[in-house]
Amino acid sequence: MTQQPMSDERRPANDGRKAAARNRAALVAAAREIYAECGLEAPLSAIARRAGVGQGVLYRHFPDRAAVATAILDENVRQVEQAAAARDADMAQVLGVLTWHLTESAAFIGILHADGAAGRSGVPSYASALSERVERALRRLLPDGHRLASVNDDLMIAVAMVSGAVTGHTREEREHRARAAWRLLGVEVGPVRSYDG
Repeated sequence: MTQQPMSDERRPANDGRKAAARNRAALVAAAREIYAECGLEAPLSAIARRAGVGQGVLYRHFPDRAAVATAILDENVRQVEQAAAARDADMAQVLGVLTWHLTESAAFIGILHADGAAGRSGVPSYASALSERVERALRRLLPDGHRLASVNDDLMIAVAMVSGAVTGHTREEREHRARAAWRLLGVEVGPVRSYDG
């Protein structure tokens, strides 16, 4: 028995690229949450399930675990870069964005410690480049005489020290500890938030 083709009225619309973009965004958001809860070793099936898509859709967008992680980490870095490039950007505001990403993502902390990240889910090869992008974005905003500008390594050592303090079961607890670490370093931090542009 041959099936009759569906009439145009009953045929579902093919969203094509819109659906692909929505699925990718849902996968990145889900992966961010899953990685924050379980770390980079979380099963990819959990990410697909949280995004509400099948694993085939996940693999169409991200061929492996490293591709998922780097998509999230790249978005984190892109937000820091965008905040730093804003017309009215200042160091305190950009450190607030950076701190938000530190409190949201254990994986992001890992890339900022690129030297110590070797062997973690294929991310290290990309981690160094991402860490350098964060450093460049921050360094452009350092005014002469800023306490983090005195020695070349001071800036990223301070970021690593703060990221090491970002522990706790809740986001609020992690933010409190990050702010306390910046305060101990004598560095002003603006509102801890994501960057919306």
